[in-house]
Amino acid sequence: QIRDLEAAGCEIVRVAVPDMDSARAIGEIKREISIPLIADIHFDWRLALASIDAGADGLRLNPGNIGSTERIGEVVRAASERKLPIRIGVNAGSLEKDLLEKYGEPTAPALVESAMRHVRILEEMGFSDIKVSIKASSVPMTVEAYRLLSEKVDYLFLSFSDWKRKIIICLLLES
Repeated sequence: QIRDLEAAGCEIVRVAVPDMDSARAIGEIKREISIPLIADIHFDWRLALASIDAGADGLRLNPGNIGSTERIGEVVRAASERKLPIRIGVNAGSLEKDLLEKYGEPTAPALVESAMRHVRILEEMGFSDIKVSIKASSVPMTVEAYRLLSEKVDYLFLSFSDWKRKIIICLLLES
């Protein structure tokens, strides 16, 4: 699948890392591809460390979901040593409970507040090679969230033109 994506012009790929076998497979996958591979980590900091050791080119995670400050620190140190970026992904469908209570429902300000929580965790550890992704099923809400976020940080995040390009590639692969 990744080779098909490469052939279609994909410049980077993200793979889910739900378990240790998946983390270890990153090294094998990397030997077969020529584009950067991002490890998508959910909750388990050990998967992030194993993915880094296996050769991942970057991480996608939410520091607040990784656990203790010590665990986040280990991931940040390993990423820093290898000069790997960490992408923070915030989704309207999985906002923190306290933000849903505060805002009543997913909103652009709630998405930005969630993103900034995660950004601050990394910044407080001296880490700044950060990318931010915000998603909502409502395109206007997503665009508003990015506008609000752009007033707060200078980190990379996807623009609408990037989305259009990715959508076109996905449509080509599905046809």
